[in-house]
Amino acid sequence: MDVEAEKLHTAERHKKRMTRYVLLGAVVSVLLVMGVVLVVYFVATTADGDSEITIISRAEWGARPPRSRANVTSPVPYVIIHHSYDFGCLNKSDCEEHVRLIQDFHMDSRGWDDIGYNFLVGGDGDVFEGRGWDVRGAHAGPDWNGRSIGICFMGNFTDTLPSEEAITAGKMLIQLSVQRNKLMANYTLYGHRQVLDARTCPGEEFYNLITEWEHWKPGNYTTT
Repeated sequence: MDVEAEKLHTAERHKKRMTRYVLLGAVVSVLLVMGVVLVVYFVATTADGDSEITIISRAEWGARPPRSRANVTSPVPYVIIHHSYDFGCLNKSDCEEHVRLIQDFHMDSRGWDDIGYNFLVGGDGDVFEGRGWDVRGAHAGPDWNGRSIGICFMGNFTDTLPSEEAITAGKMLIQLSVQRNKLMANYTLYGHRQVLDARTCPGEEFYNLITEWEHWKPGNYTTT
């Protein structure tokens, strides 16, 4: 092989090597981006394989770090339903802002370590990670916080109901919690008013609806 041919051969090998590096770099970049996406939100599929629920992580909605946290032993036996008793939200950006405002109120005005709820549900059907699974909440008093999942539907449901999207998402979140062994299969569901005195939460209209949900039980309990 003459000198010119050798140069061409070397250049071709270098070109192929650089092409491989570029392709490898592109693949790594895509995987890193996918990793970030998986951190900020995920779409979970329920056991029937046909239903999906979007859970927006703390990282995506911009949560402040908790001052402290206490784990609970899963699965827990109770679900407690709340409403935020305010204007609510109907799209992802507004709901992210709304969750941040709730966290600020809980931490700065109430002096809690974090947002009180385990999860929150927006009017568009997105679910927002509050304290999440396996973490003790601050939503129903000391008798209940360590053995329940607190789900807050954002809005005032005294005279109206959450959207169909929100109701469906809330039910799917409960189903997913059972599926992932975070909630007992024979769980009991209560409205907030049933476990703390002098509460109207989760609103009269919504409370009347959840009394028709599977696993709801009547009664008022301030201690057990």
